[in-house]
Amino acid sequence: MTIRLPQRGWLFDLDGTVYRGEALMPGADRVIAALRSDGRRVGFLSNKPLYTREDYAAKLTRLGIPTSAGDVVNSSLVLARHLAKLDPAAPVFVIGEAPLIGELRQHGFEVRSDHRVRWVVIAFDRTFDYAKLNTALQAVRQGARLIATNPDRTCPTEYGEIPDCAGMIAAVEAVTGHTVEAIVGKPSPIILEVALASLGVSAADAVIVGDRLETDITMGKRLGLATVLVLSGVTRADDLRIHAIAPDLVLGAVAELLVD
Repeated sequence: MTIRLPQRGWLFDLDGTVYRGEALMPGADRVIAALRSDGRRVGFLSNKPLYTREDYAAKLTRLGIPTSAGDVVNSSLVLARHLAKLDPAAPVFVIGEAPLIGELRQHGFEVRSDHRVRWVVIAFDRTFDYAKLNTALQAVRQGARLIATNPDRTCPTEYGEIPDCAGMIAAVEAVTGHTVEAIVGKPSPIILEVALASLGVSAADAVIVGDRLETDITMGKRLGLATVLVLSGVTRADDLRIHAIAPDLVLGAVAELLVD
């Protein structure tokens, strides 16, 4: 079996590409194993801030793809690193869940539950409510700035799509009248720079494999990577954007990266 593309560095989206919920996409383990045995560098790239990198690595390993935390780049890590460059140890209010809060604390930020902060961090948050929205509003009125993890409208699960971070961003922007200054996740070059550095390859020698045209594929096309769209996640085969964006490969599933 051979791999369709020659690049040395491979970045794989997770939800909808490598797995859906707790189910591994058929053949994903064989593809990763073939790449690794051929000396390629493999990393995993996720916009979802609901889990730590250790959680992602443990899940992939459990599903049959041995992985260390260092193989995973997620939006929580990238946001914490980016904000640490902008405003080290700043007080922040987080619309987000425990893994993101933990990442921010590990990077030295003071995570507060009130509006006396310099930043409101917005993420995919299944506990988002009116109280959090009001705290964000009061923080912005006191001069806080807005930053977010990812622009995804929905997240694919084994039960269908559920609301993602775009809903939280829209709510905060609507009530505050302010726009998020940076969204660090895909398709931002901020997350890609971190991922390529972790692989030790240039954009020209890398591939992004994902199921979202507006994040995975758009990011790759803008920044010079080869792009592989898989139709196992949120993008359907009849989506008219496929022709306009023009991924290098369009495959039914990740297993089709291997050919006889």
